[in-house]
Amino acid sequence: MAKLNEQDILERLKDARTKRRAFEDIVNCFSRQLYWQIHYLLQNHEDTDDVLQNTFIKAWKGIDGFKGDSALGTWLYRIAYNESLTFLKQRRQMVSIDDEDFTGQATFVADEDFDGDETEQVLMQAVSTLPAKQRQVFCMKYFEEKKYEEISELVGTSVGALKASYHIAVEKITNFVKAKES
Repeated sequence: MAKLNEQDILERLKDARTKRRAFEDIVNCFSRQLYWQIHYLLQNHEDTDDVLQNTFIKAWKGIDGFKGDSALGTWLYRIAYNESLTFLKQRRQMVSIDDEDFTGQATFVADEDFDGDETEQVLMQAVSTLPAKQRQVFCMKYFEEKKYEEISELVGTSVGALKASYHIAVEKITNFVKAKES
């Protein structure tokens, strides 16, 4: 879908007759981007779908409070990011630390949408070992090619902290790949 005219959307959201259709346009415009943002954190298609649905439910409930202080996409990314972190925290609480399968990190799940070669699979495995916030920063910078300033606005972290987080993530991924090669 083409980029939305935010002023038009905000006006349509204020009118009860056009509110639902305006929100549908938002969902159609941002679903794919948000899906991948969430998927980078959760590494699982079904969980990603659930969190994406929760993101849009939360956005629908809060849309009347959206003042336009930030871009609509930024607001949605923040909701998706927070919903993803909440999901990860809840999942961690449900799994016992004594459980043999518990690693404290996301596990790589190759679903039907992933058809990468062996190198891509190793990269995705390496990414999945990162803590959630490092994984998010790495994915937004590496895969989505976002600028640090944009990521900073989306996740509410300073540019300096993001650069440090990205650098640490790259080191961890490099070490993981080297270990797999030997």
